[in-house]
Amino acid sequence: MKSKIQMKIWITFYLIILIAPLGWAQKESLGESEPSKISSTNLPLTEEQAAARDMLKRMAEFLAKAQKYSVNVKASYEVLQESGQKIEFGENRKVIVNRPNGLRVEAEHSDGEKHFVLYDGKEITVFTPAEDVYAQTTKIGGIDEAVMYFLRDLGMRLPLAMLLTSRLPEELDRRTQTLDYVEDTVVDGKPVHHLAGRTETVDYQVWIIKGAKPLPLQIVLTYKNVEGQPDYRAKLSDWNLNPKIKNTLFAFTPPKGVRKIAFAAQLPKIAHEGPASEAQTGEQK
Repeated sequence: MKSKIQMKIWITFYLIILIAPLGWAQKESLGESEPSKISSTNLPLTEEQAAARDMLKRMAEFLAKAQKYSVNVKASYEVLQESGQKIEFGENRKVIVNRPNGLRVEAEHSDGEKHFVLYDGKEITVFTPAEDVYAQTTKIGGIDEAVMYFLRDLGMRLPLAMLLTSRLPEELDRRTQTLDYVEDTVVDGKPVHHLAGRTETVDYQVWIIKGAKPLPLQIVLTYKNVEGQPDYRAKLSDWNLNPKIKNTLFAFTPPKGVRKIAFAAQLPKIAHEGPASEAQTGEQK
């Protein structure tokens, strides 16, 4: 059986490999302008399809305009084994967003291992306490720029990363080829709209709260071009659109004894230019 460590692809840096499906965080070309793909045919949308499009757009715009929020994510994902059997693993995450430049993601996997991703407008940090290591790189700007750099330039993975950015409405519209309204239903006691969409690589479902705050409560991603078509499932709860946030939540002060290592994408550059000096790294040889 393939080990759990082999399949963890959420955050990869140097010796540490964590879990994450690609989903809306796939490394696609994000700079190219494309026409809307909300319908893959030239036929007019049905009334239900048009309603589904409007609901998805409302959710995306609501999240994109939210200046700050926190949410808990309970996720599970399938890993295809060499035997052909799919095994399910899980993780819990707490996400805190404070636009324009504060982001904190705390993750705990089903084996108890914890990881942190932090951004304070200047530096992106990934920290794994159990290994006493962290990776850090400079990226001036905001959350949008940091997430794009994290995915595209560092080659990292962050589940549902597009939900964190102000680009969510345009990215959903650009990538979605078809979208349908499934049903009215209830999730965790709340009435929701159940929508189903398709992109080139992923089929997705999203359950959106009805009313003035169209927040997603549940998301399912199916990787249709991946062997075994594994699923990623996330339940989003405890939404807080006005959390009390301290800026210290997003900055990282290395605990004593923790080592700084490189992101995997930076290793070829380090190998070419040679190791940094003590003055550059602030570390002893």
